[in-house]
Amino acid sequence: MANYFSIILTVLTAATGLIWLADALLWAPKRKEKIAIAQANTQGDIDPETLSKIAPLPVLVDNAQQIFPVIAFVLILRSFLYEPFQIPSGSMKPTLLVGDFILVEKFAYGLRDPVARKKFVDLGEPERGDIVVFKYPPNPSQDFIKRLIGLPGDRVIYRNKQFTIKPACDVTKQEACEPERVIDLEFLNRDEFFFGELPLDRFQEQLGDVTHDILRNPYRPENSGQYYQQPGTRIGEWLVPEGQYFMIGDNRDNSGDSRFWGFVPEDNLVGKAVAIWISFEFDRAPSSWVPGWIPTGVRFGRVGGIQ
Repeated sequence: MANYFSIILTVLTAATGLIWLADALLWAPKRKEKIAIAQANTQGDIDPETLSKIAPLPVLVDNAQQIFPVIAFVLILRSFLYEPFQIPSGSMKPTLLVGDFILVEKFAYGLRDPVARKKFVDLGEPERGDIVVFKYPPNPSQDFIKRLIGLPGDRVIYRNKQFTIKPACDVTKQEACEPERVIDLEFLNRDEFFFGELPLDRFQEQLGDVTHDILRNPYRPENSGQYYQQPGTRIGEWLVPEGQYFMIGDNRDNSGDSRFWGFVPEDNLVGKAVAIWISFEFDRAPSSWVPGWIPTGVRFGRVGGIQ
């Protein structure tokens, strides 16, 4: 389901475009005919002000001609090329912070129409390690952002706060299946990020060709009792269905993700997060009278590509 802004933008683009086309085919020729008759009956040129009175351009047509190119450009840009998103929570720390404004590559996984969101051009497939914006399966009106860890056919296991992946294997192909592998973690520090006053462990993780950092809370036990229980599998173990994906937050103990609500259908994918174009700080004391949505600074050092 498209969001309301996409629907409104599509309707406005279609309406103003149709008005412009109708004018070009029906009304503009009549205005030109009136002007030609007036010029034939007048010696010399007619000034523009007089011409506008002889064959006035309707206000509706004038507005449509000015608005259509702008909104058509915006529609094409955000529907098929790049769309900006704001990071509202800390579930993707340390990779993405609250106040980051990111660009999402809409064509990374194919082109979709902006209303029904049906794919009509297939340009690429999601890869393990991608940071993906998608429609939240329990409520498709919400956009979520997580890291893709499980591809269709993968067996994903989460034990003792560490992932193990058994990649999908097609036994009909005469190729050796990839072995089950634990996603290794390399400890980096425990003095940079905090949950309240508790320091979080920062690790480096390798997913496919992507090297990135994650956070874990050493004081919080694994919440396996809340995990999504897939029929036929053990708690903390999931077999990713065909056409669906398993998403995880980089802030492992502070993220609502596929561990808790299941898989993301391919139709829900919006695009791949590729860059931070601006990042605002909101570091203000609770007692401050200034509204919380007003930034306290700009983190220029965060602008650039995303891993």
